[in-house]
Amino acid sequence: MNLISPPRPHLEIEVVFDLICPWCFLGTRRLRRALARRPELSAELRWRPFLLNPDLGAAGLQRQDYMARKFGGEERARRLHATMTDLGVAEGIAFRFDRIQRIPASVDAHRLVRLAAQHGLADAVVDALFVAHFCEGADLGSHDTLALLAAQQGLDRRTALRFLASGLESDAVHAENLRAHRLGINGVPCFVLSGRPGQEAGHAIAGAQEPEVLERLIDVALAEAMEF
Repeated sequence: MNLISPPRPHLEIEVVFDLICPWCFLGTRRLRRALARRPELSAELRWRPFLLNPDLGAAGLQRQDYMARKFGGEERARRLHATMTDLGVAEGIAFRFDRIQRIPASVDAHRLVRLAAQHGLADAVVDALFVAHFCEGADLGSHDTLALLAAQQGLDRRTALRFLASGLESDAVHAENLRAHRLGINGVPCFVLSGRPGQEAGHAIAGAQEPEVLERLIDVALAEAMEF
């Protein structure tokens, strides 16, 4: 007798993040680890841009100038980076902040993620961009760099270059950033979980939470979905 397997429980997860945020890199890796522990679950990640430095010009800012502006100097930044480096080890992240020469504006990188999503490649592209920036010091403000990274994940390089030069999706990125603030999201990463199709509001949690915390939130969202 053939038995039809029940459908896998489905969960939509909005990830509100910025690609120049090390806590977002750590948080998304922890989310991926939590989901890997739940192979029975069908999870769909929706990447929502958040601009930590909306006033940063297209040329970005030299790392030393940025550290002075954001942290008051290199010493405080060095202590934070040491903490991040230690935390990254458990998630397979080899942070190399010393390789970063310039802090880029992240709008174009977020635009590339939106292009990748149209081809089902957003998850891979997001992680590749994080690795390139935080582990290799790649400049995410460079169209050539972005297109090369996109090509390594399966997108056509020339298509990516044309898209980046066009300015397409810029308004959408800024609109998503504004939406996040209107929802009361003032820091990232932030994860919004919904087990109900089309549900506007879900269960939100901010910060680079441990996988165990994220798993508990997953259970809450799934239990709610089963009641629907």
